[in-house]
Amino acid sequence: MAHQIIKDLHNRYTAKQYDSSKRISDEDIEVIKEAIRLSASSINSQPWKFILVESEEGKQRLHDTFANKHQFNQHHAKEASHTLLLAYDPKFTKEKFSKRVDVEVSSGHLPADMRDNFMGAYAFAEMNTDENGYNGSWTKAQVYLALGNVLHTLARLNIASTPMEGVDPELISEKFNAELDGHICEVALAMGYPNTDEDWNHGLPKARLAVEDIITTV
Repeated sequence: MAHQIIKDLHNRYTAKQYDSSKRISDEDIEVIKEAIRLSASSINSQPWKFILVESEEGKQRLHDTFANKHQFNQHHAKEASHTLLLAYDPKFTKEKFSKRVDVEVSSGHLPADMRDNFMGAYAFAEMNTDENGYNGSWTKAQVYLALGNVLHTLARLNIASTPMEGVDPELISEKFNAELDGHICEVALAMGYPNTDEDWNHGLPKARLAVEDIITTV
């Protein structure tokens, strides 16, 4: 298929080795940030926080979070140009949702006289909230919507990426406590440019099931 989106997605792959001498341009970083901001979420809840690790100090902190496990991903912390920590709010309250609804109104997306009516959408969160106020399973799902959006954005920008569930949430919470502000990070995304001489996964053909095996048209 000749469509540019399909070409981009064929070129996208999980990088295994990065060229630490190459950095993502400031211009592309701004595009990535805006793409993150525009990510979809259920009821426009946006129950997330994103930490963009780019400084040497930040990279060292991230490197240190691999002290206990998942050391196979540790080298990305320093070699990748940037790493994005994607974190979810484990207790997304109605009060927090109301701030999102206020933005709906101030942006002109929602008429002011519809504000109270739209607050009823919080029922989607309530259905996934336990007696202790925990709804992290639901908010974590929203984070993966953002992750998919960023992966596609990076593919369009021809920037390599490595999604990593192999991270240590406990140490990340400790090392990035101030930035996370109570949010939980269980997935990260390394970004940059591959070291094509060392990256065994670079340039290999895609290995995906056939369309007819995964999509049924009715």
